[in-house]
Amino acid sequence: MSSLGRNREFNLLWTSQSLSDLGDAVAQLAMPLLVLAVTGSAVRAGLVGTVAQVARLLSRLPGGVLADRVNRRRALLTCDAIRLIAFAGLAAAVATGHADLLVIVAVAVVDAVCGTMFQTTEHAALRSIVDQSALPDAVARNEARTYGTSLAGPPLGGILFGLAPSLPFIGNAVSYLASLAGIGLIRKPLQSEPEPTPGGHRAALVEGVRFVFGNSFLRAVLTIAAPLNLALNGTVFTIIVTLQRHGVSPGVIGLTETIMAVGGLAGALVAPMLQRSMPFPRLIRVICWAATAVLAIGSLFTGSLIAAIPLALAVFLGPACNAALFGYQAAITPDRLQGRVLSVIFMAAMSASAAAPALAGLIVAHVSSAAAMLFFAASVSVAALTATFASGIRTMRPLEEVAA
Repeated sequence: MSSLGRNREFNLLWTSQSLSDLGDAVAQLAMPLLVLAVTGSAVRAGLVGTVAQVARLLSRLPGGVLADRVNRRRALLTCDAIRLIAFAGLAAAVATGHADLLVIVAVAVVDAVCGTMFQTTEHAALRSIVDQSALPDAVARNEARTYGTSLAGPPLGGILFGLAPSLPFIGNAVSYLASLAGIGLIRKPLQSEPEPTPGGHRAALVEGVRFVFGNSFLRAVLTIAAPLNLALNGTVFTIIVTLQRHGVSPGVIGLTETIMAVGGLAGALVAPMLQRSMPFPRLIRVICWAATAVLAIGSLFTGSLIAAIPLALAVFLGPACNAALFGYQAAITPDRLQGRVLSVIFMAAMSASAAAPALAGLIVAHVSSAAAMLFFAASVSVAALTATFASGIRTMRPLEEVAA
């Protein structure tokens, strides 16, 4: 069996998407800055972000259906080509002074829809280019890519925007060229032959949902992923709001997300070692209960930046948990259902994540910051209890047996 280091297709995909993710991170920082420069309104800057989030949410499930029913290579290339054109057009509009709010919103929506489709399709294609036993390591490397670019992208975006407002969007367009080249050089098929589902896209979506809820492991993944995403995003929001109330400077508050990203990157790098240290069921249980404990401890320090350290420890554990869960999911899900299964899981996690700031704000405003932290620690305990008692987790087999 070839290691990931010698897997040409995976390394082409990983390298090209590292550059593409960096371009995305640069543009995501620059987009609200552009809205502020054009309109002078923080409300409108936030509105553009909200519209993009809604577009991601609405396109999640249809994206999973398309990832299973169309040629995945063609879908990836099409998404990149559309985004390249959109951001090249936005850069030209910015450079010539024609970037109004409508243009910016249109590009944000196109980016959100195509990005959602691309993400689901890329995850679905992983099983076709990576040996089943190496899937958790592949997921961990993708997690490292995500955290690494989230660290490097925003500072680079700020620098480029300061030099010229069009530069971040030119850079993002160029990053899509790199992605197009990397995907184009992949030789292996990215899926087995699609099997059309009678009845059209709605029937295909129903088939995917039924498969998720009919599989004990995938039901457990839903119950683990949603509380974890709710807790991590809610905790970040709680810490930021609390520090702001205590008069901490914005620069120091910004360190919260930096500390979290460093924890996630470190966790992704050691995830393969953690996966080999114990069987997956035990690993997932240990991670979930440890995350519950460190978030509860964080409730003691909500008034200072120290609260970011327990959060970083929780994020540090996340990549190993994700790698185990999604590596196993890729191994046990038929290739023709990969996109739909992923879209259902991502939808649940994304919905919980979107609700987190509102919940955190309500609890902080009406009770206390410590109560909010304890609430999110309790939500992680739901994931921990699922990991402990759910038959789908307890009956996980080594991937070598699954492959056989």
